[in-house]
Amino acid sequence: MKHSLFVMSAPSGAGKTTLKDLVIKEFPDMVYSISATTRAPREGEVDGVHYFFKTREEFQSMIQHDELVEWNEVHGNFYGTPKSFVKQMLQEGKRVLFDLDVFGKINFDKVYPEAVGILILPPSLDVLEKRLRSRNTDSEEVITLRLNNARKEIAFAEEHGKYEHVIINDNLEEAANQLRNILSA
Repeated sequence: MKHSLFVMSAPSGAGKTTLKDLVIKEFPDMVYSISATTRAPREGEVDGVHYFFKTREEFQSMIQHDELVEWNEVHGNFYGTPKSFVKQMLQEGKRVLFDLDVFGKINFDKVYPEAVGILILPPSLDVLEKRLRSRNTDSEEVITLRLNNARKEIAFAEEHGKYEHVIINDNLEEAANQLRNILSA
């Protein structure tokens, strides 16, 4: 029997979105979970496609009404997984690929312990810093915050996380093949 729920975690800039975009289209029975967030949309991002963009008040209402599987505050913004989305996809027989930080994964596992964990890591923190800088989307302050958070996230994942698979994203095609193999198993 194929697994239904997969959770990818990675520090910002490790390449999980690039890997997801490269591979998920090859699996017609799989959908990408759309998270709710209070983060402002980046250029080209569409509400309901990339994220469900919410105000802080809307997000706090979702928390109060127990509408999220997990949620957390990351880089000064809230992120969470709407319960209704997960339930609907499972009822339709779809497999779901999630993008959660390592702290959200811990909470997600409390509700869905059968979820397969995939930790995506950069080859080094120096490479991660170069990737974050090459995006040209974040201020120096945000880059510093993301690097500090990356150190904490990696340490937390190694000590407390439940990740059946670890992919070092040094070579994109090799990493994509590893992800394909995990999702095919």
